[in-house]
Amino acid sequence: MSNKKRKQYSNFEELQGAEREGEDYRVVIYEHDTSSTVVIAPHGGGIELGTSEIALSIAADDLSVALFEGTKLEGNRKLHITSTNFDEPKCLALVKTAQDVIVIHGERSNGKAVYLGGADNQLGAFIRTSLEADGFQVKEHHNPMLQGAASNNICNRGIKKMGVQLELTAGLRRTFFESLTETGRRHPTENLNKFSKAVREGLRNAGAL
Repeated sequence: MSNKKRKQYSNFEELQGAEREGEDYRVVIYEHDTSSTVVIAPHGGGIELGTSEIALSIAADDLSVALFEGTKLEGNRKLHITSTNFDEPKCLALVKTAQDVIVIHGERSNGKAVYLGGADNQLGAFIRTSLEADGFQVKEHHNPMLQGAASNNICNRGIKKMGVQLELTAGLRRTFFESLTETGRRHPTENLNKFSKAVREGLRNAGAL
């Protein structure tokens, strides 16, 4: 048997043909008719740990949410579809109805930073100001692939064709939970609440909440 690592799926159709919904992955949609803002975690569950919980925390009970979650016992990284190819139909349909799109990702480094990206520079600036006011470190990622600028990136596929991408380092995400294990993520810390409130304050100041 070959030990060669399995290449990640290039799109949802390819993933759907090999994986089992409800066992290997799930799609979670919470749509609020009064909300023109969608928070999405396209690599949630066991793919980029903590991103589902962070998206739900930001959305609270008044913003729409779309989650694509890996639910395998192990090997969830193979379910990672790049943001420019992410086309799960239910998530994409919700994003396309939104004026403002906030996408939550997990970056792997151990520092405690938020890497701000996406094509909506105005909304991003409001969120940056609010996060920095609450003591969070906000940067631009050195890797262009993690800056969310491409027109086909999921964050830029709403009505305005521009959104905001938040890449949260592993070091920062660890401060949001007891740990990044499945059990630990059921126990959020006050820092997650602080972060979510800061993002929401940025949205409010921009008129997106």
